[in-house]
Amino acid sequence: MLEQVRLTATVRAAGCAAKLSPSVLDTVLRRLPRQTDANVLVGFETNDDAGVYRLSAGLALVQTVDFFTPIVDDPFFFGQIAAANALSDVYAMGGRPISALSIVAFPEKGELEILGEILRGGLAKMTEAGCIVIGGHSIRDEDMKFGYAVTGLIDPKKIWRNVGAQPRDALLLTKPLGTGVISTGLKQGRIAEATVTSAMATMSRLNRDTAEVLSELEERTPEAIHAVTDVTGFALLGHAREMAVGSGVSLEIDHTSIEYLPGAIAASREGFYSGGLNNNRQFIGECVTFQASVPEEMRNLLFDPQTSGGLLVALDPDQAEVALRALAAREVSARRIGRVLEKRSPLIYVI
Repeated sequence: MLEQVRLTATVRAAGCAAKLSPSVLDTVLRRLPRQTDANVLVGFETNDDAGVYRLSAGLALVQTVDFFTPIVDDPFFFGQIAAANALSDVYAMGGRPISALSIVAFPEKGELEILGEILRGGLAKMTEAGCIVIGGHSIRDEDMKFGYAVTGLIDPKKIWRNVGAQPRDALLLTKPLGTGVISTGLKQGRIAEATVTSAMATMSRLNRDTAEVLSELEERTPEAIHAVTDVTGFALLGHAREMAVGSGVSLEIDHTSIEYLPGAIAASREGFYSGGLNNNRQFIGECVTFQASVPEEMRNLLFDPQTSGGLLVALDPDQAEVALRALAAREVSARRIGRVLEKRSPLIYVI
């Protein structure tokens, strides 16, 4: 039965491509009242990866929640990817995950073996991260969904934000792009097995090694890390936009320096575009200018919703090569993809 059921075919949108449009969220969130608790160190106002609540002068909680529909057909890997994706928000803030609550939406007449494999995959990844699953909540839903609410610990003086990038900073990206177009092609049954296998390996890998390398760099060179965010449903350009707007800077991104998953460029050429990609383009498009030589398939990949993507890091340019060597030693596929500029028009320029 596990081999017969194609999970991606049972839902309308896969993974982080199922997110609400960023324009819808932006409209709604701007209407909400601002936080007034002085212990809220990071709230939802800057669209950061997680919230941070101070418990004492030296300790704070970092909290996040993330869940989505199946991004792959293998239920065990779906559970692993959902867990890695939820944990990523804590790593992107510089925190250490300690506990998690599972979120399950499953068809009333769904195969219990499938649900068991999803939960087993998620638990395996949480165990790898040293994060204890202490409970959860489930509901009946014809569209299968899975994820976690994760709590971590963080030093209030060492929080990484998605704002704070400075002119001259180097931009690093720590995972290849293309999970959205690959999962869309998978839903249509038109993606090679080897391509899916490569994408699953990337999405199920924790961003823990990257976070540890950045923390070690920061210990040796204080204030070397200026801004960090993980790249997920709003695509590379969407998360880059949040960094640029919040930091009061502009970004230049070299599309030829970015690593793409095997088969991703071909999938983009085939037009395997999700509704999430189109939403991202509509919301971000006016902020971005492409050099004429950038091919259309590459432009679309920069709007492609990513699931369990890598971290986008703005750091002191003198430390970029040091960071890349340390990341390579951990077998993290990191690339230097651009630089931070003084604020100008356009906000983001892709060469």
